[in-house]
Amino acid sequence: MDLTYTAEHEELRRGALDFAKREVEPGLRERDEQAKPDPAIYRKMGQEGFLGICIPEAYGGLGLDYHALGILSEAMEYVDTSARVILSVHNGLHSLAVYQWGTEEQKKAHLVPLARGERIGTFCLTEPACGSDPAGLQCFAERKGDRYILNGEKIWISLSTIADVYLVMAYTDRAKQAASDSHGITAFLVDRAWKGVEPYDLKGKLGVRAGATGGVAFKDVEIPADRVLGGEGNGFKVAMSALDNGRYTVAAGCVGLMKACLDASTKYANERSAGGKVIGKHQLVQQMIAYMVQSIDVGDLLVRRCGWMKNQGLRCTREVSMAKWTNTVNSQQCADHAIEIHGAYGYSNEFPVERYWRNSRGAVIYEGTKEIHQLVQAGYALGYRKDAPLPKELPRWP
Repeated sequence: MDLTYTAEHEELRRGALDFAKREVEPGLRERDEQAKPDPAIYRKMGQEGFLGICIPEAYGGLGLDYHALGILSEAMEYVDTSARVILSVHNGLHSLAVYQWGTEEQKKAHLVPLARGERIGTFCLTEPACGSDPAGLQCFAERKGDRYILNGEKIWISLSTIADVYLVMAYTDRAKQAASDSHGITAFLVDRAWKGVEPYDLKGKLGVRAGATGGVAFKDVEIPADRVLGGEGNGFKVAMSALDNGRYTVAAGCVGLMKACLDASTKYANERSAGGKVIGKHQLVQQMIAYMVQSIDVGDLLVRRCGWMKNQGLRCTREVSMAKWTNTVNSQQCADHAIEIHGAYGYSNEFPVERYWRNSRGAVIYEGTKEIHQLVQAGYALGYRKDAPLPKELPRWP
């Protein structure tokens, strides 16, 4: 297992950080205060090729490896989580699902505009009464001839009012829905412009305020049969494999957030004095700094392992769950330490560390709470959980 990043990877990191500082950071404090996303950032990411970072060139992407997606996610979240969320949702949860599960016709029709940033994609699984239990979905799509009629509602959907196309999970079998049998779930590619699709924004979020989050109501939405992704009844498998990719980007992003916490804290600790010396000389401050360093090293290695496995075409559901769980919990703790080191100033948005904490709190919940991931890891260890082969696996690189 070679976890070394190449010179090209490091060049990507530098370019991505430069982009984030140039295009995301200016005006960020105000956008965060006002909960006002900037759609121009999405367009500029598309122009840079970031929205098709690891999609093959044949489908309009840059054709880089899966490490590149992790590096890009880390760089974006170093500046702000909202920028990384765009990559997680558009690339990890949507485009890679189309790449893995789509027919050749679907990949040619949908991936090219997605990879070029001409269209934005998102992922719709969570519902008002269904979060950690996807088998409890209430959304239903009834087959009528050559189309399906979709009704229901999704919530906590990133980019809900910005995305052009939704990857929607809904039951297509009433008996299986009544029995909470996930084999009755089907995945659909649904356009926001279609009649009966009604997206909305959610306000009052604790964190990721500079990003768009909302819901989507579906009222008698007609979906052509060729918009089924992965075949009828495979929606749960599509969703879980998409979450493997999304969790990878979340875990990678957390490394960026932890690095941001460390950099802000070491700078402040070497400038602020107390008791006649800079606070960095105090052992309890050093203890918190050391925790950040440890968390970054562990988190970075976990992410690199997942990227390597993806490049080799190996299933990494257990490994990516471990990375997502470990890194989200540690990033929240790093942000908490960063506030502590900054003292009262850390409690104010005069410094970015309070935003880091607010943003870190959500990642412990979305794409599987820390409790869900604990159960996943215990299941593997006890022999209760085993990964069955999928009808279609994520293609290895190259």
